[in-house]
Amino acid sequence: MNKTNNNSTPADDFHLLAFSRYAKIQVALFVVVLLFYMLTLVGNIIITVLICLESKLHTPMYFFLCNLSIQDIMYVSAILPKLLTISKTGDTSISFRACITQMFLFIFCIETEFFLLTSMAYDRYVAICMPLHYSLIMSKTKCAILAIVSWLIGILNSLMYALKVSELPFCRKKNINHFYCDMKVMLNLSCSDTTNIESIIFIEGLLIGFLPFSLILISYVYIISAILKMCTSAGRLNAFSRCSSHIATVLLFCLSSLSQYMKPQTENSQELDKVISMVYVALVPMLNPLIYSLRNKDILNAMKKVITC
Repeated sequence: MNKTNNNSTPADDFHLLAFSRYAKIQVALFVVVLLFYMLTLVGNIIITVLICLESKLHTPMYFFLCNLSIQDIMYVSAILPKLLTISKTGDTSISFRACITQMFLFIFCIETEFFLLTSMAYDRYVAICMPLHYSLIMSKTKCAILAIVSWLIGILNSLMYALKVSELPFCRKKNINHFYCDMKVMLNLSCSDTTNIESIIFIEGLLIGFLPFSLILISYVYIISAILKMCTSAGRLNAFSRCSSHIATVLLFCLSSLSQYMKPQTENSQELDKVISMVYVALVPMLNPLIYSLRNKDILNAMKKVITC
């Protein structure tokens, strides 16, 4: 993609077009996004607090769930408040610094979530397929390393992208046809050649997206195989019920996010891209507490214990 530096301007305010062309749905959009945001915050805060307070929940599975909840809180808080402001006031402007910050947080959280979900799938694989060695394999040290690596990869990689994009010159037209500062859309607004950055995005999509996704699927194949070997039908049914909901949310998050960054972007697909983005930006973070924790007996028992104290 060859671009010239003609008509480039200093990096000042951008404008997030969001869903502004659909004026009739702004009120409904505000209500739905606010509901998603509040449910996500409440659900993930409850899980984080319960796991921190209840000693029985100090296990590898809940350790990773706590990390996922903290990440989801950061994730939605980086994007949805601005979308709420746009829907309520119609003010689409966002400063360049705020845009880069939002882009940094978005990339940081989405890449961290890929690795956290992979760690959680590995934890379940060890628990179900190698239960006798679980405490030895999933030691506190190994869990801490997996979590630290997940966060570290996310923050270093997002910092690299933020620095690269912040150095680009931008043309006079600074309308971002999205509801957050999407990096691919911003690259299209730049007056310089962004081919190298786009190549990095594609390669990292394979390494940081498809590779963890493949490992998650492989883990669940082994898990399902182990479940089928269970003696009792009641045990198989209960395990399948929990496993299927986990897989469903993983598929929603991974497939929707990967499709956005691995496929070529066209002018005609931008409106559909925004709708698909709502799946992994708003829907999945809201579902995570319900799927992973609030249906769990340990979490419910811990909640009753805290309430009755």
